[in-house]
Amino acid sequence: MSGGPAPTAVASGGGAPFVLPTRASGTVKLDATGTGGTLSVFELVMESGEGPGVHVHRREHELWYVLEGEFRFLLGDELVHQPTGGLAFGPRGTPHTFQNTGAGTGRLLVVTAPSGLEEFFLAYDRRATGPHDAEALEEAARVGGLDFVGPPLSVSAPTSQRPPGG
Repeated sequence: MSGGPAPTAVASGGGAPFVLPTRASGTVKLDATGTGGTLSVFELVMESGEGPGVHVHRREHELWYVLEGEFRFLLGDELVHQPTGGLAFGPRGTPHTFQNTGAGTGRLLVVTAPSGLEEFFLAYDRRATGPHDAEALEEAARVGGLDFVGPPLSVSAPTSQRPPGG
């Protein structure tokens, strides 16, 4: 295959690390360069209760696979709970967020298509001067094609509000 992405593998612990505005960190496992712009892959590690504000991606679809812990996802107007092994998907343009509702640290595998969301994560990591730098977040969102449209679930829907069956 000429012109397409080359086959690649990322070892355990490999990738480019970054920090997030919440008490979270992550690793870019595959980026636009490694996939020919087709998709990006990240691992997010989040403390209990943490998650981003409601936001919308202008460019990419986003898929979350729960590697460890319990998470809840706001997908448009639907609030769903997913334990380890669960999966959620947010199409481009859908307001969404997620929160680690487990007692300990949780881990998500995140896949976005097309690639490019790594620009948001790495821009925030480069610019942030503290644990929650609003100015760095605003600039990273502009670079990464995100619009923040609401607060985190910890503010808008405390964990006592579990979804039906969740």
